[in-house]
Amino acid sequence: MSNQTLIFIIISGILALLLALFQYLYKAKSNSNIYKILAFLRFISLFCLLLLFINPKIENHSIYIEKPNLNIVVDNSSSITYLNQNQNALEILNALKSNPRIVDKFKINEYSFGSHLNPIDSLDFKEQQTNLDKVFKELNQVYKQEVSPTVLITDGNQTIGNDYYFSALKYKQPIYPIILGDSTVYSDLKIQQLNVNKYAYLKNNFPIEVILVYQGEEAVSTVFKVQVGASVVYSENVSFTKENNSRILNFYLPANQVGLHTYKAILEPINNEKNIVNNSKEFAVEVIDQKTNVALVSDFSHPDLGALKKSIETNEQRQVKILSPREYVTQPDDFQLVILYQPNNKFKNVLDYIKEANVNSFLIAGTKTSWNYLNSQDLNITHDINNQTEDYQAILNTGFSDFIIENLEFESFPPLKSNFGNINFRAPFKAILYKKIGSVSTENVLLATLEIDNRKEAILLGENIWQWRAQSYLNSNSFNQFDNFIGKLVQYLASNKQKNRITLDYESVYEGNSNVIIKAQYFNKNYEFNSNESLTITVKEKAKEESNSFPLILKGNYYQVDLSSLPASEFDFIVKANSENISKSGSFKILDYNIEQQFLNADYIKLQQVANNSNGKDFFTTNSNKIINELLDDQRYLPIQKSIKNVVPLIDLKYLLAIIVICLSIEWFIRKYNGLI
Repeated sequence: MSNQTLIFIIISGILALLLALFQYLYKAKSNSNIYKILAFLRFISLFCLLLLFINPKIENHSIYIEKPNLNIVVDNSSSITYLNQNQNALEILNALKSNPRIVDKFKINEYSFGSHLNPIDSLDFKEQQTNLDKVFKELNQVYKQEVSPTVLITDGNQTIGNDYYFSALKYKQPIYPIILGDSTVYSDLKIQQLNVNKYAYLKNNFPIEVILVYQGEEAVSTVFKVQVGASVVYSENVSFTKENNSRILNFYLPANQVGLHTYKAILEPINNEKNIVNNSKEFAVEVIDQKTNVALVSDFSHPDLGALKKSIETNEQRQVKILSPREYVTQPDDFQLVILYQPNNKFKNVLDYIKEANVNSFLIAGTKTSWNYLNSQDLNITHDINNQTEDYQAILNTGFSDFIIENLEFESFPPLKSNFGNINFRAPFKAILYKKIGSVSTENVLLATLEIDNRKEAILLGENIWQWRAQSYLNSNSFNQFDNFIGKLVQYLASNKQKNRITLDYESVYEGNSNVIIKAQYFNKNYEFNSNESLTITVKEKAKEESNSFPLILKGNYYQVDLSSLPASEFDFIVKANSENISKSGSFKILDYNIEQQFLNADYIKLQQVANNSNGKDFFTTNSNKIINELLDDQRYLPIQKSIKNVVPLIDLKYLLAIIVICLSIEWFIRKYNGLI
């Protein structure tokens, strides 16, 4: 409080006292006790009122002790159970959080992790994936500015995500791994990786690549084979030594029959091998008798062409050829879909053929598109002629329902460049994406589809879509989301099948460690998406008679069900609409593969490196009790005394107003009771 404020308070007290004495003692010319009480009440009322006008600020200091954080992070994956370390993990956790000296020194935060980091609710050690990379990234966001040593109770084996060694380098906290396992090296053969396409074409040979790894001291020989049922379709002798401990096999298998075929790769175990689960792996290939050929027609080179080709060809059922307009018209019957990239007057023969043969097309416009020419071609669209260009960002139309689209965070994507002006449609259309200019959202079309006379068309009003693919990778560390978006658009355009009232989106084969998600859309009789229907899926395992039913949950413009709890097997299913007699069926296979069971040892070497790089220390389960003294004796983790200064204006104190009201009320009551008013 300043000296000036203090002077004002003193003056206010004197002034309030003089006014009270003047009214009740001097003016009344009486020394009775009643007048003295009234003078006192008036003094209090006036003084408090004047204080409110002055409004001095009151400072309040509070001192508290801030403990350092202690993050205890427990691996909740099934590999912990497989290594028989789940009981050790629970005992170590309980020993840390129940130690009174640890509790007194640290603020304890408990987490568990598998594919995601979560506060500990309960530990069941059943997570099917392990992502240590995400653990360090998320902890770094929360505890970046605080002292937070981290105890990591894990075997160090990671199944998904980037290498956690590098994310741990960016985590600026000491890390104390407690290694669940030992450093004993057991002899072990395993199929490290098996690469095969999901699809093959009838009467072709499809390639397979297998990486085999050996861990051990002695030279060994065994047999690698591939079986279909009890029949061996491929076999090869392989040998390993301590120095030459890996082999890469490349071979081909024939695709002689249409349908889904399941194979089993087996690496025969050696004597006394402890873990034989990782010696075999199932894989499946769907043999099809046709391929979707897409023509990508352009008159000039552009990065968009390569990005579109890569996105479309991530599905092995599709093949893209980049052609000039002249090259396309020499072989138009070879393609089920043509993509017109920024067409101009050189596309005359291409456009004539598309209209004559009723071919499905996808037009991508940009700054080099000749709208003067296109507007004269009697297409289903026209565009205002304008020499100006504009950058357009995208907004997803959540009401689009011709096929399932998930939001890829389109608003985070870089803008596409195109001509300024409005697009005019001469046929019914459905918008997939709208334009956003700067911060202004519009309902002008950026991407739309049209259906006319059993011909499907799409138009995208912007170039530089290659930047979208790059941004999608930055957002999710994968091109998959963007490639799936383009793939679904191409699948819709390349198909001439009659539309069904129930459409399904699912995989024929699911890896045993992946999520089994089935999506569906339901349309009313006018083929408009109906979000009020109740859909049910009935799943029947082919090897058994019993079946199970599950409801599908509405999610945006589609329904979804998660069947990840199903065991590895082959299944038939039917999706039904409960209010009408409409259904659609399908089948899928879940492969028997648990990646968490592929580990024989803890990755103690990497965990020791992580501890050393972070100025922490590693421990095994046999000496894990030493970590308590390590944490208690470390002088980096001392409590910090902090002070908080709160400055509160007097006008915010409600009790001062209450004093004024009470004093004036008592004063009025006394005067009224004594007949003074």
